[in-house]
Amino acid sequence: MARVRRRRRLRSKGGTMFENVIWATDGSECAERALPVALELVRDGHGKLFVVHADEIVAGRFGGYSAYADEEDVREQLRAKVAALVEDGVDAELHLVSGLQREPADLIAGEALKRGADVIVVGTRGHGRAAGMLLGSVAQRLLHVSPCPILALPIRAQVPAEPASTR
Repeated sequence: MARVRRRRRLRSKGGTMFENVIWATDGSECAERALPVALELVRDGHGKLFVVHADEIVAGRFGGYSAYADEEDVREQLRAKVAALVEDGVDAELHLVSGLQREPADLIAGEALKRGADVIVVGTRGHGRAAGMLLGSVAQRLLHVSPCPILALPIRAQVPAEPASTR
C-alpha cells in the first residue's frame, strides 16, 4: 500500500510567514502603494525587507547610462526611505541593481534568488489590457521569471496607511 505524505500547512502562529521579502520599486506612486503591504509581511521584527530598485542601463557610444534622467534622484529618495525604515526598527536593506540592456524584472528576479526571497511585493501601473500588451510591465515579466511568488498590487488596491498592530 502506498504511503501518503501530508503537506504541512503554513501557519504564522503569531510570527511572520515570510522571512525574506523583496519590495521591488521604481520610485513611482504605484510602487509606493505596495510598501505598507511589504511591511505588513515582515511585521514583528522577524522578517527582513529587501528594497530592490533595478536600473536599466542603455549602451551608448561612450559607455552606458541610465534609461531615466531622474535616476539619481530616485536612488537618493530610496536611500532616505530605507534609512527611515531602519530607524523605525525595520530590518531593511537597499539593493540598487543595474544591468546593461537587461530588463528590470530580470534584475529583480536575480536579486530575489541571491537573497533567498520568499515573496516579491510589487505595485502595478493599472494600464488597460491593450496598453499592458503594448507597454508590458515589470510585474507581468516577474510572473514569468521570478524564483518565488509575486504579490502584485493593482493601483486601485486598498492598502493600509500603516501596518496593522499585532495582537
